[in-house]
Amino acid sequence: MKIGYLLIALVFTHAAAALAAVQERPNIIFILTDDQRHDAMGVAGNSIIQTPNLDQLAGDGWRFENAFVTTPICAASRASILTGLYERTHKFTFGTPPLSKEHVDQSYPKLLKEAGYQTGFIGKFGMKCEDELDKQLFDFDRRPGEQFWAITYYRLNSDHTGHKHLTTELGNLSVDFIEQRDPEKPFCLSISFHAPHAEDVSPEQFIYPVETRSLYKDIEIPEPLMSGDDDFESQPIWVREGLNRVRWYWRFDTAEKYQRMVKGYYRMISAVDAQIGRIRDTLKAQGIEKNTLIIFMSDNGYFLGERQLAGKWLMYENSLRVPMIVFDPRAKKKGTVSEMALNIDIAPTILDYAGIEIPESMQGRPLQPLLGSGNTNWRTDFLCEHLMETSKIPKSEGIRTERFKYFRYIDHPEHEELYDLTKDPMERTNLANRQAMQEILQGFRTQLEQH
Repeated sequence: MKIGYLLIALVFTHAAAALAAVQERPNIIFILTDDQRHDAMGVAGNSIIQTPNLDQLAGDGWRFENAFVTTPICAASRASILTGLYERTHKFTFGTPPLSKEHVDQSYPKLLKEAGYQTGFIGKFGMKCEDELDKQLFDFDRRPGEQFWAITYYRLNSDHTGHKHLTTELGNLSVDFIEQRDPEKPFCLSISFHAPHAEDVSPEQFIYPVETRSLYKDIEIPEPLMSGDDDFESQPIWVREGLNRVRWYWRFDTAEKYQRMVKGYYRMISAVDAQIGRIRDTLKAQGIEKNTLIIFMSDNGYFLGERQLAGKWLMYENSLRVPMIVFDPRAKKKGTVSEMALNIDIAPTILDYAGIEIPESMQGRPLQPLLGSGNTNWRTDFLCEHLMETSKIPKSEGIRTERFKYFRYIDHPEHEELYDLTKDPMERTNLANRQAMQEILQGFRTQLEQH
């Protein structure tokens, strides 16, 4: 009998130890917005937009003030986030074959699921994977009204009980996942808001929840910087006649339209901010807020009328630079990070937090060494590119360093642009034709060819 009791005790002890080991692994929530530019948060210095929950999240964690995407378009950027790879490596964007099995198998949700994490996805996936392998990545997969090319913000609830704004529905689904999760497994939940992406087929463009309509009502939005005729005319003709200009006419070509559109854009972000507050409140109600990490960023930046342009896609800071926050409730330090962080860093960062070996194929780096350690062995430049085959957007590629930005249009090699960002952060003065800059220019050409 004593031996029997001993065996039972050993079994229970082993089970308890196994459960404790699982519970020590952190839960991870990755939140992605669509088309949110880097300064569209109060904490980033925007005195108009109301984002109290994002501001609090940044105050509780680490805000990356120099975060970028390597490709400023949703399809390619999301593939880079999933895989930790540059676009020219994973080769996925609009109009290409689906993301290959080779890369899906090395994605962060696949590796997390194999390691025992409960994986969830809510919102806009925005990619196509070979043999629909993305459907096997997540234990909980909710993509309300998933459409690859279109968005409709007001739709029937998933239970068909009436119309709700899509941002609210994604918040509801996120709360459902947290409340209904398997408590014996750590989880990784990826939440991908469609907002503040415009509803391109609607004249209103920015379709915000009705409950936010009073926000910014009596505020005058300042005119965009660098929005004069000279700023537009300085662009090459393929930009002046491209989709960035077409969508400027949709959104910003009159003073009245500009005010209405920017306020709508801000209201959509404020609505996402409210859902982030709900998510954090749910974590507290479930008693798991002290072991749940939150990582936040956007899939690309955005032009709000600068250079008389709209959209993203180009290699300027407006479309490359994004907000990014990493919050780890277990960390003793918090603050602001000035080093360059990229979308390709998300996958290795998530894997590192989960204690999973990072594949050697990943081109991003885990961000943890930057969080209060005083690390100096970090990147000083990165490749930026937009390789989509379309007549509406010119293909481009470049190098962004801590001081300089160099880029060229792939189909127009005669046109190059070079900016000294320390002296010219708005990228007003193209230095590519100055004799004194030719050695630096040649260095960037060589570096780009090596990539």
